[in-house]
Amino acid sequence: GPTPTNEPQPPVEAGELRYVEIEDIGKQGDGIARVERGYVIIVPGTEVGERVKVEITEVKSNFAVGEVVEDDF
Repeated sequence: GPTPTNEPQPPVEAGELRYVEIEDIGKQGDGIARVERGYVIIVPGTEVGERVKVEITEVKSNFAVGEVVEDDF
């Protein structure tokens, strides 16, 4: 079978909704939030200090990408 790796699984999955706080801005000007174990979520179009609800759109081993979702239902 597949060899188990010691890589921890990312703490988020695609399609998941998360409330995050933007702590930093990356080189491309995208907001950066950190969740469990320092795992990074990149959220374009945000500012440091913003608290936003995001939908995870892409998950990599060391970071994920999220899109801000509006709160009006």
